[in-house]
Amino acid sequence: MALFWVVLLVVTMAWLGKEGYRSAAAYEKTARQMSELMQAERVAESRLKDLASTLTFGMVKNDLAEKMERLRELRRQQQRYTWNLAVAFGLAAAAALASGLFLAPRLYTALLSLGALIALVNGLITPILMIVVHKNVEYLGDVVLSFESKGILGSIGKLFEEGNTPLALIVLLFSILLPALKTLSLLFVSLFEYRPFAAKLVRFFKTLGKWSMLDVFIVSLLVVYLGSGNSDVSRSEIEIGVYFFAAYVFLSMAASLAAERMLEGAGGRKGEAV
Repeated sequence: MALFWVVLLVVTMAWLGKEGYRSAAAYEKTARQMSELMQAERVAESRLKDLASTLTFGMVKNDLAEKMERLRELRRQQQRYTWNLAVAFGLAAAAALASGLFLAPRLYTALLSLGALIALVNGLITPILMIVVHKNVEYLGDVVLSFESKGILGSIGKLFEEGNTPLALIVLLFSILLPALKTLSLLFVSLFEYRPFAAKLVRFFKTLGKWSMLDVFIVSLLVVYLGSGNSDVSRSEIEIGVYFFAAYVFLSMAASLAAERMLEGAGGRKGEAV
């Protein structure tokens, strides 16, 4: 029964992560289409069609305005669905954390490690920030100058392209390499708890415990860096990838503690056997 619960939670988190990524991609596509309709030339075309519709008493339809209204409604639906998925993933992560009340230490560590790995992967590939730069243009009104949706992986590549190599390396190290290594190591420890190197791995990551929130700081710094700009008006919107990464942080920290307790218990049992 315990193994079934672990498998159920892991499959649920994996499905929610996949669905969250798919929904975020659809939401990004809709937002991009809306931004294209709000560019200067399309806004001017829409204004002309409004004028033509007025002069012809509605015989000429403004298909651009109708398309924009459909996209607005679609975006509202997609946004609501995406955040429902984020809440559901958070509840699944909370259920995984609470499973320590009845799961054996080894299963509990494996569950948290797998959950952290799923959250990390989705946090890296799913957009974390959407930025729309717009300006109020005379006779046209509010027009969009640029649109960009950014994730951690894509942002690292862009930092390299722009010559910000030190920052790119820091983000790469603390948001991808170390978290992935830590999570895989904890999963490995849960499979080989009686091996001597298992305790060494946990002690190593325990030594790094004082840096456990540095990955959060790095991602926060990245969000602030990406959200800043020199344009007249910049509207930034946090996306679901940030919440996946936050779930990873909590699950990873709990997995480290669970692995430590698991090895302490394994050491005690081994001593009793001797």
